[in-house]
Amino acid sequence: MARMITSGLIQMSLSKTEGEGSIEEIKEAMIQKHIPYIEDAGRQGVQILCLQEIFTTPYFCPGQDKAWYQSAEPIPGPTTERMSAYAQKYGMVMIVPIYEKEQPGVLYNTAAVIDADGTLLGKYRKNHIPHTSGFWEKFFFKPGNLGYPVFQTRYAKVGVYICYDRHFPDGARVLGLNGAEIVYNPSATVAGLSQYLWKLEQPAHAAANGYFMGCINRVGEEKPWNLGKFYGNSYFVDPRGQIFAQASEDKDELLVASFDLDMIEEVRATWQFFRDRRPETYGKLVEL
Repeated sequence: MARMITSGLIQMSLSKTEGEGSIEEIKEAMIQKHIPYIEDAGRQGVQILCLQEIFTTPYFCPGQDKAWYQSAEPIPGPTTERMSAYAQKYGMVMIVPIYEKEQPGVLYNTAAVIDADGTLLGKYRKNHIPHTSGFWEKFFFKPGNLGYPVFQTRYAKVGVYICYDRHFPDGARVLGLNGAEIVYNPSATVAGLSQYLWKLEQPAHAAANGYFMGCINRVGEEKPWNLGKFYGNSYFVDPRGQIFAQASEDKDELLVASFDLDMIEEVRATWQFFRDRRPETYGKLVEL
């Protein structure tokens, strides 16, 4: 019997930015802009929905303004509680990426995973933190300390990788070894140096590990930073590395796709990468 899943990705441009209100007003405006799309996903029968990286705010990392520390919040906290209500209303698993405050001065780039009954299953903290060429993330985010968890949701085993993480195949492999059937990668990436990698790395992860991926990128240009154009093109890719659904590059959009998780077993029966791997020969990978 087929294990069909309907999943959704929301890519979104800013509604308000720095200088157009307080940080709390900017966050609230972004949440309000997402709500109709979340509701639409629920009405379409989406079972697993993923939002974009730090979805409640601009991507403020091109600057180094400590005022944005104020946008961080605990998990569980106000935003995850609000999203839990939508998860419960529609029986919809939600991956909710926000700026997390564990305690004063301890801040993470995190995705909360909420089950279809509204229960907070846990969270993934972004492990790889860039600090170069306008992506000054170490100013804002402490590297993750929760490893590469996989969450047994009502519908599937779900893992999360966030933005810059995608450049590192090691964690992507661990997510597969930990049992992930779908890995979601919420991102904030602009046209330029790394754009050619957007449709290269994640299909490669999906094929190398035999799982599905949902890859989300925001859209538009964000002032006052003007880092470049966030080019959308959110997509789903299957365990063969084939992109089978893709959003536009320049508009707010809910991308919805259905797929059969049984493809994972079919693909892995052909490509026995987990059987044939040789971890005893990989010691160099963890040498300091």
